[in-house]
Amino acid sequence: MSVAKMKDGRRWYVSVRYRDWTGAVRQHKKEGFPRQCDAKSYERAFLDRQNTGPAMTVETLYQHYRADFRLRLRPSTAETKEFLLERYVLPALGALPVREVTPAVLRTWQGELLRQALSPGYLRSISSQASALFGYAVRYYGLPENPCRLAGSLGRRSRGNMSFWTVEEFHRFLAAVAEDPLSRLLFSLLFWTGMRVGELLALTPADFDFSAHSISIRRTYQRRHRQDFFSPPKTPNSRRTIYITPALSRQVEDYIAQTGCLPQERLFPFTEHLIRGRMARGCARSGVKRIRIHDLRHSHASFLIEQGFPPILVAQRLGHEKIETTLGTYAHLYPDKQRQLVDALTVWESRYAPASPPD
Repeated sequence: MSVAKMKDGRRWYVSVRYRDWTGAVRQHKKEGFPRQCDAKSYERAFLDRQNTGPAMTVETLYQHYRADFRLRLRPSTAETKEFLLERYVLPALGALPVREVTPAVLRTWQGELLRQALSPGYLRSISSQASALFGYAVRYYGLPENPCRLAGSLGRRSRGNMSFWTVEEFHRFLAAVAEDPLSRLLFSLLFWTGMRVGELLALTPADFDFSAHSISIRRTYQRRHRQDFFSPPKTPNSRRTIYITPALSRQVEDYIAQTGCLPQERLFPFTEHLIRGRMARGCARSGVKRIRIHDLRHSHASFLIEQGFPPILVAQRLGHEKIETTLGTYAHLYPDKQRQLVDALTVWESRYAPASPPD
């Protein structure tokens, strides 16, 4: 019997046999429970944690998954994942055994989400996180297949909210903040490099090579829970060198000289909130349309594409992990070259066409 009274006749103990992750049979014993129901509750929870099959509940699967991804993801990414799963997945599915979450159950859950009138992009994010959770069960806990794939995904990847400035719009904005050297430098770096705002805020003077006119992107900055956090860039390819113009390089060098910033100190010791406020004021003064800070990154990509630079170069400069990310994000900005392709084929075809026979 796995739950029994101890020798003192008053307290209870748990003794269970289980298989660990290697398949070895092990014995676990825990003593000192004041009531039998406490011992049985502990036994159920322990076996649930050790369960290597899909009989565990979705809640227990999530606890395993959470412990795993918190070691592997950036804190901000992990927090987003936790929020979506705990807000939208666990309340509806958490008590169910994993193996009982069928495509039909998921379709019902999806219907409840659709009735909440959430945006397509947000629905897509929730759906993706649910699929990742059950994908984890497939890979590591013996679930035969991912029910989310059979149920189909919700929403769509939102690209409709992407906006950007042209060079003309950016210069109008820059003229409106001309009296503020800090704003001119901040927004020039963002617009002319395409770096992420977290990458900008993590920069130190040591990251600049003024002889080569380059910036080394080595880490990213975030302010969360009133604490500063530094982490590696978003992807391995995000660790990169960005070359800038000599004029922009001199602006940075002058700013460092004026502020006396030390080599390993943050060049911009504030948060995104300050940049957002300065951007709002500049838009109001200039009359330029209001865009997000991240849209300055899109503005840089748009400019490069308009100048005819190939996708692989745009991907390298932006620090995308895969060129598919660049193409998936900016494909609509690339001009349609089909007509030019046919014109080129026509020229070559006519050049090698056989001569017409004489009359």
